[in-house]
Amino acid sequence: MHEYTSRVRVWGLICPGLREEIGRARRWTRDILSDHPSADDAVVIVSELGTNALLHTASGQEDGIFHVALALSDHVIVVSVTDAGKSCTAPEVTSADAAAVHGRGLEMVSTLAHKVAIRDNGHGHTVTAELLTDARGHRW
Repeated sequence: MHEYTSRVRVWGLICPGLREEIGRARRWTRDILSDHPSADDAVVIVSELGTNALLHTASGQEDGIFHVALALSDHVIVVSVTDAGKSCTAPEVTSADAAAVHGRGLEMVSTLAHKVAIRDNGHGHTVTAELLTDARGHRW
């Protein structure tokens, strides 16, 4: 392998803080992963994390944005969503009670992903989910 060649590919998408951008982020993720066996899980994760950014942070305000990053290698898909901050609480994985209408997003993400990390970047939070894959013999 050439020293400047990497089998890891990375994409980024900046979305205005509008609800319809969640659909665009899902389509973008599906287009990149196309026939990857973990594409559906990655799309759900992007949808949940993007929605949380819009609902719970300044990302959902008139001039808000959120950033989606997608990294793909032979063995892992990494999905990250960075919000615009200004929330009084940090994202955390909790278990919602059976009657709750909201509150299951990060719990669902943590069920789909091998690992979930939440980082405070000083202006907001980045939630990263890692999906381990067995992609031997496939080319993406």
